[in-house]
Amino acid sequence: RIIMSKYFTEADYENSLLELFEDMGYDYKYGPNIERDFYSPLYQDVLEESIRKLNPTLPYDAIKEALFKLTNFENAELVQKNAVFMDYLQNGIEVKHNEDGRPKTALVRLINYDDPLQNQFKVCNQWTVVEHEKIRCDLVVFVNGLPLVVIELKSPTREETDEEAAYLQIKQYQQKCPTLFVYNAFSVTSDMLTSKAGTITSKANRYMDWKS
Repeated sequence: RIIMSKYFTEADYENSLLELFEDMGYDYKYGPNIERDFYSPLYQDVLEESIRKLNPTLPYDAIKEALFKLTNFENAELVQKNAVFMDYLQNGIEVKHNEDGRPKTALVRLINYDDPLQNQFKVCNQWTVVEHEKIRCDLVVFVNGLPLVVIELKSPTREETDEEAAYLQIKQYQQKCPTLFVYNAFSVTSDMLTSKAGTITSKANRYMDWKS
């Protein structure tokens, strides 16, 4: 049991959560140490490796088209782009490719639902993304390189922090870097005493308590 004191900081809480994720089998990486394009919210190297592994019978052209669709959405609102991505996530990305000189249609899978251990689960802290402005998320949870969960933390010992501070931070992130939230399944806010989860459209009063 963690004993809180005035010395228990947000960084301490972040580290304790990272240890929890590692105990659950997640691979932890410190965000600033990863060489990557900060203008993309994706863990690109892991994403491409995972898609190739999940779709071993498909040619490179099919994988390439899936990656293109995954990073190039039609001009639409964030909610609409997120809905398209969720369809990709659940049902796969339809692509066309040539096989023996004939056009073929195939589905490129993003997640292995039949054997979850074949997926790559990673958690990164201080994950930086640059779009309209630069943001640095406390924790981002990745499945096969896709940033499905954003976690914003507040220290329980900071008396000046109200219960909506983490929620408001998430909403600011959505304004500053909306592309990150195209891939968002849900976000979590927590001050250790209270943890809540909601989607990109959730109002503060619709962020529901995390029961477990």
